[in-house]
Amino acid sequence: MKLVKSILSVAIASGLLLAGCSSSSGNGGSDKTADGKVKIRFATWDVGDDVKLQQGLIDKFNETHKDINVVLEAYGSDYDTKITAGMGAKDAPDVMYMWNYPQYKDALEPLDSYIEKEGAEYKDNFYETLWNYNSVDEKVLGLPVGYTTHVVYYNKALFDQAGVEYPKAGWTWEDLQATAKKLTNKETKVTGFAFSGKPDPYDFEMYLWGNNAAYVDKNGKLKGNLDSKKSVDVFEMFQKMEKSGIAITSEGSGDTEMKSGKVAMFVYGAWGLTPLKEAGIDYGVVELPKFKDGKSVSILSSSGISVSKDSKHKKEAFEFIKFWTNEEANKARIAFELPVLKSVVKSEKLEQDELRSVFYSMLEKSDGYTPSSFIVDDWSEVSDNLNLVFEQIFNPSSLMDPKKALSSVVE
Repeated sequence: MKLVKSILSVAIASGLLLAGCSSSSGNGGSDKTADGKVKIRFATWDVGDDVKLQQGLIDKFNETHKDINVVLEAYGSDYDTKITAGMGAKDAPDVMYMWNYPQYKDALEPLDSYIEKEGAEYKDNFYETLWNYNSVDEKVLGLPVGYTTHVVYYNKALFDQAGVEYPKAGWTWEDLQATAKKLTNKETKVTGFAFSGKPDPYDFEMYLWGNNAAYVDKNGKLKGNLDSKKSVDVFEMFQKMEKSGIAITSEGSGDTEMKSGKVAMFVYGAWGLTPLKEAGIDYGVVELPKFKDGKSVSILSSSGISVSKDSKHKKEAFEFIKFWTNEEANKARIAFELPVLKSVVKSEKLEQDELRSVFYSMLEKSDGYTPSSFIVDDWSEVSDNLNLVFEQIFNPSSLMDPKKALSSVVE
């Protein structure tokens, strides 16, 4: 699964503002082909071989639908810029990959009525946790396409060399720290654990959830939440691991350090499965640890597929996104993203897969949590502030007191 990670908040906000002010003279993002078929434009953020695979699926759809012709538009790294411009001009693609629903919600077609017509079994075949990440204000704005939860990757060779048992589901953060201490070896320059010194605020909130905390409450209030004792405890724990030398901070997520063979554990999504294998690392994965009196909870990096509110052919657009998320398409993309349908997970025996099953276990455990980015109206500003605070707390040259640093954000 390829996910666009950067938030072009200023450009997006400007584009959506234009969408609200623009006249409705645009073509709605669709047209008819020369032979009278309904033309559906589909925007993807993928590149390279993934686009070839997608075009193959689109060809199959076009061959079996005599009245619809889907045209792929691959935007790559310009994805956000181009769909924002399209929305502003009321000429957005009919169908588009989607991840940042809170930012784009006003330009997307609610899909609840379409889904209801498919029957309860249709919706129930998707994992429940995914709907929360593809909805805003209790409206479904996209069908789930791919996802990843986060897990702990561990280097089996380093565990074996140190004579340490592999971690098991149900372990705690105390267990992780004790394990990291056993694996840290100054002579061989091996460190037990690595985490991002500049963590994505979106991702980091899962640790607060695990300790029964969050950045904000349901009303988006930071004070009393971000700076609560349980939140501060999480930051102090990570900082303590860094100070004690059993963990190092990474410019990235820790995958580079893991590939070097000098880090025993780090937290990452399913993106690491193939690259670590290609790097020759003999690794395993295990559920995230839980806090005392807390839970093992993961944030989701989720992608969906949405219909433009300005599309002239919403019925045909939904027909296509229904195809794009069906069993055949899920299986076709299985090499680079985790399937979102329970029936496919069962038929492909992914629950018995030593590695992939852990991501599904975390998915089941992580239902019912809403990221603060879906709650806070000015999330981009809050995220920027958190980035600065994380830098103060985890940068080795500052290591600022977490309580003091977090208090500065809520004031």
